[in-house]
Amino acid sequence: MISIEWYIALSAVLFTIGAIGVMVRRNAIVLFMCIELMLNAVNISLVAFSSYHGNVEGHMLVLFSLSVAAAEAVVGLALIIALFRNTLSVDIRNLTLMRF
Repeated sequence: MISIEWYIALSAVLFTIGAIGVMVRRNAIVLFMCIELMLNAVNISLVAFSSYHGNVEGHMLVLFSLSVAAAEAVVGLALIIALFRNTLSVDIRNLTLMRF
């Protein structure tokens, strides 16, 4: 059986990779993937703590979080497509061009 420390370490590594990707990259698709990576890292730690304490509320919260993430993915990809159609690039520095 794998101990909780390994899950928390994996979650911390994934969250760190996602946070560095958000701060460094300028591509909207890569930025979006890094945000999703951070969200999944939080879900891993939530499931690990929930299993450690022996309750299922954390598992239900992760299912809710994944459904919200799916809706966020749809909206985020729609914004990225709109950005690409207007600027022919997915660079987030061009995001100010979409203001009214």
